[in-house]
Formats: sequence, C-alpha cells, structure tokens
Amino acid sequence: MDKLVGRDPEAMRYAIKRSCENKSEVVQADEKEAGMRATLNLGHTFGHAIENGSGYGTFLHGEGVAIGTAMAATMSEKMGWIDEGLKQRIYDILESADLPLKLPKDSPMTVETFNKLMSLDKKVADGQLRLILLQGGLGGCKFTGDFDQKAMQETIEQFVAEIGEP
Repeated sequence: MDKLVGRDPEAMRYAIKRSCENKSEVVQADEKEAGMRATLNLGHTFGHAIENGSGYGTFLHGEGVAIGTAMAATMSEKMGWIDEGLKQRIYDILESADLPLKLPKDSPMTVETFNKLMSLDKKVADGQLRLILLQGGLGGCKFTGDFDQKAMQETIEQFVAEIGEP
C-alpha cells in the first residue's frame, strides 16, 4: 500500500491491471447486474449522496466512496452482519490507502440531506432503497432492500455527528 500511496509506477501498473481483471471477471459473471456485479457498488449509495450533497468536485469519486464504504461497514456491524474486527480491518485498509473515513469539518451534509439524496439513488426500485452491505467474512456482500432502517439512520447520524472531529 505504501508503494501505491507513493505512486510507485510498477505498483500502480500492477494495481490497475488487477483491478481491471477483477472487475472484468465480475461483469462477465453477471452481465445483467442480477447479483454479484452489484457488489462493485459497495459504498456508492452513501458515497454518491456525499458527492452530490457536498457539491460535485469537492470530493474525488473514490474519496466519497471510501467514506461510503466506511458507512456501509459501520451499518453492517450495527446490524450484526459483520463483526467489529472486520469493520476495523476495512477502516485500516482505507486509512492505509490515505483515503478519508469521515466527513470533513466544513461538510454541508446533514441527516436530512443524506436521506433525501439516497432516496434518489439509481438503486431505488419501486420506492425502496437497496444497499450493498457486508455480510459474513471478508468479501461477503449482500445487495438488498431488506435491512434495518434504524441501523441506517444511526449510521448516518453517527457520521454527521462526527463532522469536524479529528
């Protein structure tokens, strides 16, 4: 990870090549996005709300998705779908990649903004928000509309309350 953060050309080439290969394998296995392919969107529903609510260009897409991934991991742990150790491992990986885990002190995001923007996400079907959450071991994802709404609200409230905290 240090080499990637340091923009080592060989490490970057390898990471880009493997990322493209991994994505290609997932897309080929699920061309119509009926299941496995949705896992590529982990962190995106929260992340898109952050990008949109903060003003496009405030965050790089990957930065918004990183915070969204932290939110998805937090929510998944609150629901008992993953344990605290896995959530911490995800946080540690994101942090080692020098990605943000929290909204910055000047973030305009509120609970209301999150709820409004997430309700407009492309993964809303028949008026129901569907999320990609973590379940089980590392890499275990679930694309579902059947999740604990209270856990989602608690997660949003937690991340909004932490705005400006170091």
